[in-house]
Amino acid sequence: MEMKPELVGDALTRLRRAHGQLGGVIAMIEAGEDCADVLTQLAAVSRALDRAGFKIVASGLRHCQAARERGEEPPMSEQEWEKLFLSLA
Repeated sequence: MEMKPELVGDALTRLRRAHGQLGGVIAMIEAGEDCADVLTQLAAVSRALDRAGFKIVASGLRHCQAARERGEEPPMSEQEWEKLFLSLA
């Protein structure tokens, strides 16, 4: 299924935010910051990435359901989405 910004909703915004956070984590490590602070920020980046992935899956499922309701063949099956969802877990 083709990824389009309008399809993924605010997942793209979350990814951009995570990108900035990851840059901050790298800068913290390079500056020799406290390990606990670095790991706290790294955990925040990880959660942001997970949430973006879940948002993409949810948007894709909605897109496929809408296609079914219009009588069209969805671009991906529920089994394919389930496999992608489980790859995030």
